[in-house]
Amino acid sequence: MSENKDPQVTKFVYDFTEGNKDLKDLLGGKGANLAEMTNLGLPVPPGFTITTEACKVYLDSGAEPVALRDEVSEHLDALEQQMGKKLGQADNPLLVSVRSGAKFSMPGMMDTVLNIGLSDKSVQGLAKQAGDDRFAWDSYRRLIQMFGKTVLDVDGELFEDELEKAKRAKKVTVDTDLDAADLKKLVTRFKKIVKTEAGRDFPQDPREQMDLAIHAVFDSWNTDRAKLYRRQERIPGDLGTAVNVCSMVFGNLGPDSGTGVAFTRDPASGHQGVYGDYLQNAQGEDVVAGIRNTVPLAELEQIDKKSYDQLMQIMETLENHYKDLCDIEFTIERGQLWMLQTRVGKRTAGAAFRIATQLVDQGLIDEAEALQRVTGAQLAQLMFPKFDEEAKVEQLGRGIAASPGAAVGKAVFDSYTAIKWSRSGEKVILVRRETNPDDLDGMIAAEGILTSRGGKTSHAAVVARGMGKTCVCGAEDLEVDTKRRRLTVGSTVVEEGDVISIDGSTGKVYLGEVPVVPSPVVEYFEGRMHAGADDADELVGAVHRIMAYADRVRRLRVRANADNAEDALRARRFGAQGIGLCRTEHMFLGERREMVEKLILADTDTEREDSLKQLLPLQKQDFVELFEAMDGLPVTIRLLDPPLHEFLPDITELSVRVALAESRQDNNENDLRLLQAVHRLHEQNPMLGLRGVRLGLVIPGLFAMQVRAIAEAAAARKNAKGDPRAEIMIPLVGTVQELEIVREEADQVIAEVEEQTGVKLKLSIGTMIELPRAALTAGQIAEAAEFFSFGTNDLTQTVWGFSRDDVEASFFTAYLEKGIFGVSPFETIDKDGVGSLVKAAAEAGRATRPDLKLGVCGEHGGDPESVHFFHEVGLDYVSCSPFRIPVARLEAGRAASTSVGSDHR
Repeated sequence: MSENKDPQVTKFVYDFTEGNKDLKDLLGGKGANLAEMTNLGLPVPPGFTITTEACKVYLDSGAEPVALRDEVSEHLDALEQQMGKKLGQADNPLLVSVRSGAKFSMPGMMDTVLNIGLSDKSVQGLAKQAGDDRFAWDSYRRLIQMFGKTVLDVDGELFEDELEKAKRAKKVTVDTDLDAADLKKLVTRFKKIVKTEAGRDFPQDPREQMDLAIHAVFDSWNTDRAKLYRRQERIPGDLGTAVNVCSMVFGNLGPDSGTGVAFTRDPASGHQGVYGDYLQNAQGEDVVAGIRNTVPLAELEQIDKKSYDQLMQIMETLENHYKDLCDIEFTIERGQLWMLQTRVGKRTAGAAFRIATQLVDQGLIDEAEALQRVTGAQLAQLMFPKFDEEAKVEQLGRGIAASPGAAVGKAVFDSYTAIKWSRSGEKVILVRRETNPDDLDGMIAAEGILTSRGGKTSHAAVVARGMGKTCVCGAEDLEVDTKRRRLTVGSTVVEEGDVISIDGSTGKVYLGEVPVVPSPVVEYFEGRMHAGADDADELVGAVHRIMAYADRVRRLRVRANADNAEDALRARRFGAQGIGLCRTEHMFLGERREMVEKLILADTDTEREDSLKQLLPLQKQDFVELFEAMDGLPVTIRLLDPPLHEFLPDITELSVRVALAESRQDNNENDLRLLQAVHRLHEQNPMLGLRGVRLGLVIPGLFAMQVRAIAEAAAARKNAKGDPRAEIMIPLVGTVQELEIVREEADQVIAEVEEQTGVKLKLSIGTMIELPRAALTAGQIAEAAEFFSFGTNDLTQTVWGFSRDDVEASFFTAYLEKGIFGVSPFETIDKDGVGSLVKAAAEAGRATRPDLKLGVCGEHGGDPESVHFFHEVGLDYVSCSPFRIPVARLEAGRAASTSVGSDHR
C-alpha cells in the first residue's frame, strides 16, 4: 500500500480541532467523536489522532509509514506549546494517554496506556507541581503496570500480586489507602518485574514510551481477543484502529477528583434519567475494570454539584446532537470537568426499541430512522422466555441488572472451563470477581455472566450488552473464590457445577434452576397482549409501532415453513403471509412412516397401488386442514423428498435380526425379503441419491397421488366456500426435462380432478432451486416453472461440497477460529458463492418468464443479513420457521427503508 497515491491518505495525523464525527473510517469512533466534541466547544483535553490508514500500513508492512514520525513530532510540538510544557520534562511534565479507537466500538479488546511521560525524574516534577507526592507515585506505578502488560507483554498478574502484597502488608483493602512511600516501593518492585520478564529496563525516554505505546495499539488490532470479538460482532478485519494521543487529566488527585461513565438514557431499559457510575480519586481503568465498586452517578450531585450540573447539560447537548443514546467517559480534576469520550452507546434489545420510539416522539428522528435503530437479532432476543415470577425460588443475592434475560446453567469460574463444558453440551454461567478482555471466549460460551464487582459500565456489562448475553454485575454479597472454584453467600456455598439462575432484568441471583415463562413480546405476536401502561406493555407498544412501520414499507413478503395446521395457524398469528414450504415427508414420520416404507419397497404394481391408495386420503385431509388454516394465502407444497435412510429400516439392525433368526433356524421370510430390498436401495450418501424428483420418476404414481390429494383438497375447500391457493413444488430438479415430465403428469391429474368435482382449479407448478446445475440452467427450467423457491440449505451443501450434519461437528469450529468463515454459511448466506448462483438464477429465470415468482425457503429466510441480500436480488418473498417470522418482517422493512442508520448497530 502506498500512502502517496491518494491525497486523502497522505495525512496520517489530525488534531482534535480538524476532524468530525463523520470521519470514523479514518479517525476511528473515538477520534472522530473527540473531534466532534471539540468542535461543539465542550471541555476536551487537547490532543491528536493517528489515522487507521497509518495502522493499515504498519500491519501490512511491519513498519510505520515513513512520514508518520515527523507528523507526530509536529503535532506533539503544537500540543506542548498549547499546554506550556513538554512531554516528560523533569520539572513540569506533560503527560499523555495513548488510546485505541476503531470505527466500531470494541470495548476492552484493544490497548490503552495512560500517564506516558513519567520517569524517575519527571515523577518528582509532577509531585511538586501537583503538591501531592502520593498522586505522582500512584500515576507512575499505573504507567509501569499498564506499559509492562500492554507494550512489553509482561503477565499482568505479576503486577496485581505485588499490589495485593503491598495492601496486605499495610493491612488495607483498597489501593487508595497506600501512601506515597508505599507506592514508591511498589514502583521499584514493578520496575524489577519489567526487567526480569521483558529483559529490558522500563524506558525513561518519554518519546520512546509514546512510540512503543503507539505500536502496541496498532498490534492490538490483531490480538486473539480482538479477532474473536470482531468475528462475534461481524466487524471487518481490515479496518485497522486509529490511535488517540490525548493530554492527561487526572481523576486520582484526591477526593475532589474522580472519573466516571455516564449514559444519556439507561442502556438496559431505555428509560430516561441519570444513569452511570462514578469513582472518586481514580483513573478511568478503575471504573471499567470493576476493581473498585463505584457509586451511582446521581451521587455526584452531592459530591460536586458544579461538575454534576455541567455534566447534565453536556449530556443533553450530546444526545440532541447525536440524536441517540450517548455513552460518555469523563474525568473531574480538582473540580474541573473534562470529557474524554462519547459514542453512540450499546444498549439492550428492549432499550433499543424503547429509545427508537422515544426519539420519534421527541421529534429527533423519523420512523424510517427508528426502524434502522433496531435489528432482527434484537427482536429475537426479546422473544426469549423470562423467569416465572410465581415460581418458588431461593435467592442468593442481588447485583446490578447489566444486561437482561433469564440465564440458567452450571456455575464455572474460568473461561477454559466454560468453553470445555459448553462444547460438551452443558449450559454454564461464568462467575468471576470481574471480567477482563481475556475472558471473552468464556463469555461467548456461557449462557450468562455473573460478577461480584463492577457496575453497568464495567467490562462484563458493556461486552455482555453488545453480545446480547444476560449479565448481573456487582453482586457484592457474593464472595467469589476462583482458586477454590466456588462462591459463598453467608452459610451457602455454591461449588463449581452447581446450577444457578441469574436474572439480567432485575439483578437477582438464584440457587438452582428457575422455571421460565413466555416473553411478553411473543404473547403480543400471538395476540395475547396489548400495549398499555406497565413496563412490559410499554415495550410491546414500542415493538408494535416499529413492526407496523416495517410492514408498511417492506417489499419482501414473509411466509412460513410449516407442515401442519397447528404450525400454520401459529405462523399466521406471527404475521406469515402464506406458507413457503410444506415438507410432505414430515407428514409421514412417526406412525405413518411404515406406509412410505412399504411404498418404497413395493415389488409389484399391485403392492405399490395399494400403498398409494392408503396414502391418498391421509394426504388429502392434511392439505384440507392446511388450506383452511391459511385460507386466502398461498401454500407451497413440496412433493415428497425423503432421503431414503429416513424411511427405510436401519440396515445394521435388520442384518442382525436376520442373522439371529437364521442361527435359530427361525427364518423370517419377510425380514429376509426386506433386507434384500434395503441392500438394493442402500446409499453411501442418501442426501445425493434417490430422492426428490428422482424418487417421483422412479416410483410410478407417487407424485400423481400427491398432486391428486392437493387438487381434491383444494376442490373440497372451494366447495366449502374457502379460498385455497395451492402451489405445487417439485424438489431437487437438475434439468428442465425432469420438470417437464412431472408437470405433464400433474396437469393431467389436475384436469381429471376438475372434471370429477366440477370445480375449476388454479394450481401453479414450480420447482425448488437447490442444485448448482438448476441455478446455472434456470433460464431453461423457467420455461416449465411458474415459480422458483431457492432451497439454500441444500444449495449451500452442494455448492460447498459438504454435508451439514457432518461438517458442523468436525471442522466448522476450526474454520471459524481461523477466520476462514466469518460466520457459518448455513447461518448467513454465502453471498460470493451460493448468493451469486441465487442472483444469476433469478435473473435468468425472469429473462425467460418475466412474471416468475421468486422465493427462498431455506433457513436463511429468517436470517437478518440474508434477508437484506434477498431483498437486493429482487426475490418476492422469504420463508422461515414460525418463530422467526417477526424477525424476517422487521429485516425486510429495514432492507426496504432508505434511511441510513447509526454505526452502533
